[in-house]
Amino acid sequence: MFAEDKASALGAFRLSTGAAESLRHALPDVAGHAVAAIVAEVPAYAGALTGEMGTKIEMAVRAALGGFLNLASRKAGPSPLASSLEGAYALGRGEARSGRSLDALLAAYRVGARVAWRELAAVTVAAGMAAPVVARFAELTFAYIDELSAASVTGHADELATSGRARRRALDRLAQSLLAGEPAQAVAAAAVAAEAADWAAPQTFTAVLLPDRAARPVLDLLDPRTLQTTVEHLRDTSVLLVPDAHGTARGHLLRVVAGHGAVTGPPVAWSLARHSFDRAVRVSRLFPVGASVDTEEHLVELVVTADARALADLRAQALAPLAGERASTVAKLVETLRSWLLHQGRRDEVAAELFVHPQTVRYRVAKLRDLYGDRLRDPEWLLLLTVALSVAPVTE
Repeated sequence: MFAEDKASALGAFRLSTGAAESLRHALPDVAGHAVAAIVAEVPAYAGALTGEMGTKIEMAVRAALGGFLNLASRKAGPSPLASSLEGAYALGRGEARSGRSLDALLAAYRVGARVAWRELAAVTVAAGMAAPVVARFAELTFAYIDELSAASVTGHADELATSGRARRRALDRLAQSLLAGEPAQAVAAAAVAAEAADWAAPQTFTAVLLPDRAARPVLDLLDPRTLQTTVEHLRDTSVLLVPDAHGTARGHLLRVVAGHGAVTGPPVAWSLARHSFDRAVRVSRLFPVGASVDTEEHLVELVVTADARALADLRAQALAPLAGERASTVAKLVETLRSWLLHQGRRDEVAAELFVHPQTVRYRVAKLRDLYGDRLRDPEWLLLLTVALSVAPVTE
């Protein structure tokens, strides 16, 4: 609001009736010239001299100048200062709604004040106002413009805060709707609300789970359409739905989240984001907390752990021939059998992986052949063993 020292100083100043009338008579021309200068010098208002925007700018300038003249001449009626500040506040909100920046608005005030003062000064001098009074009038004119600027800044900030909250609510509602797997009609309604908040639907979404503390630095490097939300059962975890991170763009996403303990799901059609989220959640349960994981590199683990009880039964069936051996022996034989299957019986490669001598591998494989017999040459048993031993034992 208008500062007390400025208000009290203005209280000691009053334009003469003649000077006030001269200024009021010149007001339309002054406003027109100020508008022309604003349009010419402030890029955000380029081309607005004619049309609705030009009319609005001129009305705002005339209202501001008229309010000051009423204040300076002590014209009777409601407080001209309060009315002017309300108008400036509304102007700031309107500029924010129109998508123009604060820089543009403040530049317009500076240009308008300069032009207006140049012409008002000429009128006051022609009216015979003494130099000290003209100087005082200049001081108060620019103090008044400062107050209008401050009111507009407040209006601009308030509008952005209000629209920002509304936009965040709309985007969070869409994210929650997608992750909850709501019906297509509900998702479509949430998407319409998000689009009304200047969000453009992508082709795909990729779900990313990462610790809350890492969300902000990661978000700053991603597509601004990225949705961020939380899910109740994922404690201290943010869920990001990253748009159009498919194809070659996936590499960029993985580089951005690397080292942040993120689990990155597959890209899916944006309306099916729940599928990417579900896969990310499932994979996250297979790895230690804080591990950075690309789910697309662990599809085998996903498949064979889809039914934990079935996998446990399969493993028990596969290892039944080892039932009579000591636990320490079983562990070594299972380790060797798994490597032997993966390396297709290449003994030296098995030895290198297990850090043992090739003769040790030969001994263990011979032991396995004794225990399994012809089953190690049976394709169905080889498939059973490969699947059963493809991941570590799963417990619930």
